[in-house]
Amino acid sequence: MARHRRRWQVWQGFMESTSLVFLDESGVSTNMTRRYGWAPKGDRLVDAVPHGHWKITTIVAGLTASGVVAPFVIDGPMDGDAFRIYVEEVLAPELKPGQAVLMDNLSIHKVKGVKEAIQAAGASLLYLPSYSPDLNPIEQFFAKLKELRDAKDSIRSARARKPVKTVRRSDRLRRGTSVGLSGEKINEGTVGGPPTLR
Repeated sequence: MARHRRRWQVWQGFMESTSLVFLDESGVSTNMTRRYGWAPKGDRLVDAVPHGHWKITTIVAGLTASGVVAPFVIDGPMDGDAFRIYVEEVLAPELKPGQAVLMDNLSIHKVKGVKEAIQAAGASLLYLPSYSPDLNPIEQFFAKLKELRDAKDSIRSARARKPVKTVRRSDRLRRGTSVGLSGEKINEGTVGGPPTLR
């Protein structure tokens, strides 16, 4: 594998960067919840976790020297049939003769019809070495999207945070909340922002 990666890196130096189309997919699931947050020291952070029917959304796109091409969102996980349909109906019409499509060495990328659709558009297909996401620049594009989304969620979360409240015995009697048996103060902590993908 290391030899294949070294050969690939040398070969990249001879490729015309304007003819490359890096392809990949990334997914988001609605069952994802924030795994980290803040609460006052010594207090446990409590947040709601979605239950029920979860949904997966997948985005697939190509990245060229001039920008993103053929973006497509799929309602569900990516499988071989969905990928083949994407290549045939979305990616291939946007390819130009002489371009090279580069993608992960993943089994769903190798289903029958993918290579044929790319070649019919006058482009060639190349697979990246196994376990080499660092050689695919679209991985950095998806990471940047997630970073921007997380920053937006952090801003939204900071605005939505409620100050820490202390529950007293008199509050319990009025609102039916519970306190310790001796009536000591119980810190409710804070609640983080909306669920995010990590």
